[in-house]
Amino acid sequence: MSKQTDVVVAGGGGFIGGHLVGELLAQGKTVRSIDIKPPHEWHQLHQDAENVIADLSLLDSARAGVQNARQVYMLAADMGGMGFIENNKAACMMSVLTSTHMLQAAHEAGVERYFYSSSACVYAADKQTDPNVTALKEEDAYPAQPEDGYGWEKLFSERMCRHYAEDHGFTTRVARYHNVYGPHGTWNGGREKAPAAVCRKVAEAVVSGDHRIDIWGDGQQSRSFMYIDDCLHGTQMIMHADSGVPVNLGSSELVTINQLVDIVEQIAGIRCERTYQLDAPQGVRGRNSDNKLIREIYGWEPSISLLDGLEKTYAWVYDQVKRSHQ
Repeated sequence: MSKQTDVVVAGGGGFIGGHLVGELLAQGKTVRSIDIKPPHEWHQLHQDAENVIADLSLLDSARAGVQNARQVYMLAADMGGMGFIENNKAACMMSVLTSTHMLQAAHEAGVERYFYSSSACVYAADKQTDPNVTALKEEDAYPAQPEDGYGWEKLFSERMCRHYAEDHGFTTRVARYHNVYGPHGTWNGGREKAPAAVCRKVAEAVVSGDHRIDIWGDGQQSRSFMYIDDCLHGTQMIMHADSGVPVNLGSSELVTINQLVDIVEQIAGIRCERTYQLDAPQGVRGRNSDNKLIREIYGWEPSISLLDGLEKTYAWVYDQVKRSHQ
């Protein structure tokens, strides 16, 4: 690792990381992609990148990972959809070791810019109790009452980035992701998020001919979902900007889970009988992204419609489901 590397992507074997590595390589950049998972579990494995298997929660591994790097995108975290987050709070909190050691190592190594992927889970729970939501503004993160476990880790790590900038003049950038989805994401196994889970359930109904699906909760809980292409554009835009203020990166197109299912059924060309599992993990009642600040600072916001994004996502998930049934 002696020669200069343009960009390190921590969590490059993950969903967003895999897409980001591909895009950076397409721009002609040299990329070191680091993940704790064995290569066969990476969402995408790009042969043109320097692919490293390492546990970045260890300070020595973090130091080796950022050596001679100009920029770092810190996407690594132990996380998943609501089922995982609600049942693995300690594991989610332990990501603080990765977040802290990567920040420390990047500063020590003289990295020019450091991007940290935060989450809408940092927002106060008492502002998310109604599916008819008031969209979340950046200032709503305080007074702090984030999602238990995962949200606390993200908010703490945001503060660490802020204080490294204040105390050391280290250039840090923070985006709060709102429910990113798209092809090459987790679609089964318990860590998948709502769009992929719904796509899988509908695709399995198509393949099996059994048009019955289970919905977690009553289906009235509301969310916004951001397609991966918008996430990649916004992430790089925020990384290279002059502003160091944490900013929402999410779609403002609000839907209920029932409406999400409606759209996927429309794409698949079927209607399903729904069974509502009221004791399943549901998270907050309603959450949406207020995009006023990102429009003010950047003159841009995520704009790919849920229908357009889900068409591509469903096609990919359907292929995975069909392959798994062969």
